[in-house]
Amino acid sequence: MKKVAIIMGSDSDLPIVTPAIKQLKDLGIESEVRVMSAHRTPEVAHDFSKNAIANGFGVIIA
Repeated sequence: MKKVAIIMGSDSDLPIVTPAIKQLKDLGIESEVRVMSAHRTPEVAHDFSKNAIANGFGVIIA
């Protein structure tokens, strides 16, 4: 099964995405949470999204 990436612009967004993380866990869906900003680190965000499929991700929640 493909993984789900949960992308936050900053770690202060964690309270907002916590319910999604819990729901995925309850459903037995593997997820990874990452902090990256399209504004502050655009190359990191671009590289991640460009390689997401190759790295096993099927969905990106941002």
